[in-house]
Parts: sequence; structure tokens; C-alpha cells
Amino acid sequence: MNPYDSGASTVAPVNCSSRALLGIVALFPLAFIAFGLAVDSPRDIYHGLIRILSSRDTLITDYIGLGGMGAAFVNAGLLTLMAIGIYHVSGAAIGGAAVACLFLVLGFGLFGKSLLNVWFIVAGVYAFARYKKEPFSRHINVAFFGAALAPIFTEILFSSALPLHFSLPLAVGTTLLLGFVLVPTAAHLFTAHRGYSLYNIGWVAGILGTLTVAVYKSYGFVPDPVFIWTTGNNRLLGAMLAGLFVLMVAGGYLLDRQAWHKLAWIQRQAGQSPSDFVALAGMGPSLMNMGLTGAIGTAYVLAVGGDLNGPTIGAILTIVGFSAFGKHMRNIVPIMIGVFLASMFKDWNAHDPSAVLAALFGTTLAPIAGRFGWRWGIAAGFVHSSVAQSVGHLHGGLVLYNNGFAAGLVAAILVPVIIALRAPAHNEDLPP
Repeated sequence: MNPYDSGASTVAPVNCSSRALLGIVALFPLAFIAFGLAVDSPRDIYHGLIRILSSRDTLITDYIGLGGMGAAFVNAGLLTLMAIGIYHVSGAAIGGAAVACLFLVLGFGLFGKSLLNVWFIVAGVYAFARYKKEPFSRHINVAFFGAALAPIFTEILFSSALPLHFSLPLAVGTTLLLGFVLVPTAAHLFTAHRGYSLYNIGWVAGILGTLTVAVYKSYGFVPDPVFIWTTGNNRLLGAMLAGLFVLMVAGGYLLDRQAWHKLAWIQRQAGQSPSDFVALAGMGPSLMNMGLTGAIGTAYVLAVGGDLNGPTIGAILTIVGFSAFGKHMRNIVPIMIGVFLASMFKDWNAHDPSAVLAALFGTTLAPIAGRFGWRWGIAAGFVHSSVAQSVGHLHGGLVLYNNGFAAGLVAAILVPVIIALRAPAHNEDLPP
């Protein structure tokens, strides 16, 4: 038996209402806003936000470099608070998936998701829900995860040679349509990786983004590459992240004095999607797990000589968010090791931006390590490091979850191979 799968199938969670869970999550965007106001003046933040809202967001656009540190953190905090408000108004049940989604909004609010560009993707999902006569709360996670496609809006709006009265409706119409088709596409494409890549919408968005770029390229519209990557802020941003993660661990213990015991149970789970740790173990141990995995992600960046900035903090917060929905310390580390080992044998360094992001975002493949063991986790990370650096040109950088797209490909191919190579007795607990 895989040691990750041993132990009881559930533990007794300390339940929190959806309103209370949203209140806990809201503390973190509020902390981002407070940090932004502490490091920059309101005037600088205002002008920085204008630059962020009026610029393209193609990968990689570090909002710290584009609009300044204060504006980047205020943008992320305000955007996440608005998302939390929509979750509350919609009456959505809050669990691990919603927590993961909101932390992705917070993280990507530092590089790619702005107060301007996400809303027509969300509106497209809302339109689909109305068309199907289903509550929006049923699809709200897809709506905000689907904001991975938000750069398409600003790319069409700001980089097109068309006048505004043409580019604006074209941008709105394109992103509304993408939002509308997200839900059925996501449901269908999930079967390709069977939950072994946690970023299902990244996989879906990569395919939709590739299709969109192919259509626009056929009309002569080619996205221009962007690379804004800030350096030199490791001390300040490392201290800020350390404070957040200490708050998470301490808060988890205060919410549930049995959190350490339940955290040990979380570490034994495979993490294959859906694995809602909030529902199964409670917010206390989930929050503690989030703080610890965030610390691991931050330590990795610093250990390899990488930079803490908008993109890497976004990647770290993605690990943090999905530590309520599938990731934990034991299943993410093998993926990181695989990417690091790849840097020793391939034509890049572990501290290169693309390699650092592959190691952090590549933990979407954590269920492979959790289900099949650490050796296969290392292999998955090793393969992912190459795929992640090769697929970006397909969508022209207009899909924020590039590593999610790459990981979907890796999981779709690697998992069937693993299952085929394992002894039949080891495959009895796997779906057909």
C-alpha cells in the first residue's frame, strides 16, 4: 500500500459557515492592501493602478515592475475582496476549491489579473448559468479560475491597430464567449488527466487560448511578447510572506486545537482532485497546511537564488490556495525536486524565471506523487520542466496558467503509462 494513502478515510472537521470562511480568507487581501499602503504613498498607488489598468497583461507582466509595489498589492487585494463579495452575494458554498480559487485571484492579482480585465470572463460564465437556468453559485469557481484568460481582453483592447470603437466590442465579445464555453469544456476535458493535475482550468484555458490565438493569427493579429520581471526585493517580500505564513499556522491552531493531529492525516492523502481538505479536515488544519506549504515554496525560491516578485509570489500563493484542495508538504516536494534536477541536466538554471515558475506551479502534479510515490513525482516534475517551457508560444502568453496547460498534457500522458507499468494489484484502487 502507498504510505500516502494509509490511515482513516476522514477525520472529524471543525465546521465553519461559508460566511466565516470568507471572513478568514478576506484577512489576506486586507493584509495585501495594508502592505501596499505601507510601502507606497496613495498618490503613487493611484498612478500605478492607472498604469496597471491601461496596459497589456501578457505573460510575464510583473505588476510590481509595471505599476510599483504598492499598486500591485492594492490591485491584488481589492480584486480579491470584490471576488469574495461576489461569492457572498451568490450564496456559494465555500470549501477547499473556493479557497484555492480566491488565493489564485490574490496571487495573480500581482501579475496578470487586474481590476479591469477579469470581469467579462466571469460575465460569460454567468451568462452560461442563466442560459442553463442554473444558479451562478454552481459555476462561480470556474468563473474566477477562468480569469486565466483575462489577458486576451487587454491584448485585443490595447495592442490592436483597430480604433477603440472596434477593439472594445471585439475584446468584450471574445472574452464573453470564452467565459460562456468554459463550463462545458472544463467538465469534458477533466477526463483527460482524471484529477492528477489540480489546475483543470489551466489545462482548459490553455486549449481555449491556443484556439483563440490561432484564429486571431489567421487574421494577422499576433500577440507581442512581454517580459517584466523585478528583482532585489527578496528581503522585504520574504519578511511579508513569513508574516502571512506564521499567521496561517497560528490561526489554524486557534481555529482547531487538534489541527496538528489532523494535519498528519492530510499528509497521508493522495490529493487527487477533488480532495477538499476544508470539508474533510476543517479550516484549521487546512490553514496550517497552507502556511507550511507556502513556507516551502518561498524557501525553494530563496534556496535556488530566485527572485520574490509578482509572478513568484503568485505561484507561491497558488500552492497555498491548493493546499486546501489537494496539496501538502509530502506531495509537492517531489515535483520541485524533479524540476530542480532537470535544471542540472538541461539548458537552463534552477534560478531562471521559467524554471522557478515551473517548480512552483508544477506542483499541480502533486497527486501523481501522492498516489504513485515520490519517484514518480520526481519524474513528473522532470518532464514538466520541459513541457512548461515549450507550450507558451501556442497561446502567445495570453493564458496565465501556462504551467497548468503544460501539466494537463503531462498528466494525460504520464498517468496511463504509470498505471500500465504498475502491477495489477497496485492498480485496484484506481478508476478505470
